[in-house]
Amino acid sequence: MAHHGDKSYKQGDKLLKMPGKLDRGPVEFKSRIVEQKGEIMAIATRDVVSVPQTMTILGAVSTMTECGFRRLPVVDAGSKKLRGIVTSGDIINFLGGGDKFNLVQVKHKGNLIAAVNESIRTIMTTNVTTLPDSASLDDAIGIIKEKMTGGIPIVDDSSALAGIVTERDVMTVLAGERVSSTVEDIMSTSLRVTEPDCPIGWVTREMTRHRFRRLPVVSGDVLYGIVTTTDIVKYLGSRKVFDQMESGDIAEVMALPIRTLVSGKLYTISPEKSANEAAAEMVKRGVGALPVIEGTRLIGLVTEFDLVRAFSGA
Repeated sequence: MAHHGDKSYKQGDKLLKMPGKLDRGPVEFKSRIVEQKGEIMAIATRDVVSVPQTMTILGAVSTMTECGFRRLPVVDAGSKKLRGIVTSGDIINFLGGGDKFNLVQVKHKGNLIAAVNESIRTIMTTNVTTLPDSASLDDAIGIIKEKMTGGIPIVDDSSALAGIVTERDVMTVLAGERVSSTVEDIMSTSLRVTEPDCPIGWVTREMTRHRFRRLPVVSGDVLYGIVTTTDIVKYLGSRKVFDQMESGDIAEVMALPIRTLVSGKLYTISPEKSANEAAAEMVKRGVGALPVIEGTRLIGLVTEFDLVRAFSGA
């Protein structure tokens, strides 16, 4: 698939090394209360929204959009046995980021309208990392840090879906304990960024290739916004994508500039704020990451994952 103007966005495929303190000392963390087996169900969502394998891709994405979810378990309609999960990353992959795009490009010859009516089983992830309902909080922390996953389905002894625990659930619990680290201590400073006029298709490929959930959008030296996998999922789930199409070919919408999807709301944080303040701000704003701004410059990004690692002492 060719995107107009892609050649001019090689400059957007850059890794910014953000300035920061070079003399940081070791971060100290307080020990946490010893967890108990089975406690994961105390913080998990038990009444989980799930979909059957027969639901269409568009139906599943619409459900994700309406509920504000980044992931959706796929289960057997009767037994509720977990068969897979569809994540915002799977949708980005399907829209042009990776191998799942073959469903659109090869099978349906670029016709997005036809492709989204395939069943969700065609693009869902089937090799799902799960937790038993007897798991401890430490079990969840271990998986989040090892797999870098944002959500873990919980299953009972019969492999039926019993709940789901997310990165945010874990971060919120751990944030109740004060730590001495600041945002600057734990933020990522090597950031891939994109530009407002970069095509959506380029962004989906970058997100899939590097397993990013978000990309800062920078114009010159100024932070224009941040685009997330959820923003792109909403573009499809709200059906706005079809308003932009004349021929039904996915190349039309994938060539549009990413500025089309950037939300007007932008929440940031300063580097001297504490990790606890960052966690509280993320929960308050309902976001998974905060760009770190010093003066008017973007110097880093702090995410829920960074905070889970910090609060758990890793």
